[in-house]
Amino acid sequence: MEIYKILVVDDEPDLCEGLKLNLEIEGYEADTAYSAEEALEMDLSVYDLILLDVMMGKMSGFEMARVLKRNPKTSSIPIIFCTAKNADDDMIAGLNLGADDYVTKPYNIRNILARIKSVLRRSERGNTSSSSAAPGEPAAAKEAAKPQRRIIREEGLVIDLDQIVCTIDEVPVRMPRKEFELLSLFMSNPGKIFSREDILQKVWSDEVVVVNRVVDVNVTRLRSKIGKYGKLIVTRSGYGYGFKV
Repeated sequence: MEIYKILVVDDEPDLCEGLKLNLEIEGYEADTAYSAEEALEMDLSVYDLILLDVMMGKMSGFEMARVLKRNPKTSSIPIIFCTAKNADDDMIAGLNLGADDYVTKPYNIRNILARIKSVLRRSERGNTSSSSAAPGEPAAAKEAAKPQRRIIREEGLVIDLDQIVCTIDEVPVRMPRKEFELLSLFMSNPGKIFSREDILQKVWSDEVVVVNRVVDVNVTRLRSKIGKYGKLIVTRSGYGYGFKV
């Protein structure tokens, strides 16, 4: 059984150690860093998830997240912000940086643990494995044995539901898992309008607490990611969103 490795980054030592203890009780491996600068000196590529405070010393958690997302070695590591900054604008800013979740202090440890499990479960679903045919098997037989890949295409916008890949004019587009799931939902159901409640149920079904505003933030971010094809995601004022309606 795989043991997940989590890094806690917070400038409050007692909080760091408390989270580390609870994570280890749950069966995770956990390390701590008391500043963004200290964390960035570590080999972050070994971690499966980072719990990141926002308000810290010289470098904030938001700044650290930008550094992580720019580095190909760390850009796919899930981030959960844990912070006292509880304004809507702060949450939206965190999500726009590519964070997977945003939790405000003071928080309940059971809530944090549930959110960690949820994010790791989504991350796990994104990993795909491939198998090859037995040595000596004819090439035609190998091809016949391969399952048909589920690919949805709209002009130059293509999503591969099995490989969890989105491409635009054959160029891969990097996007967080929720954005990919959102695009998959829309492209799999062209012409259908989904209410925000429908979208939350289908895309965020395993979350503990998610507000409707999160849907709007992710749709805006998704439109930006897919460039000229963003116009295919339509808005029905007062109801929700759809694809090529």
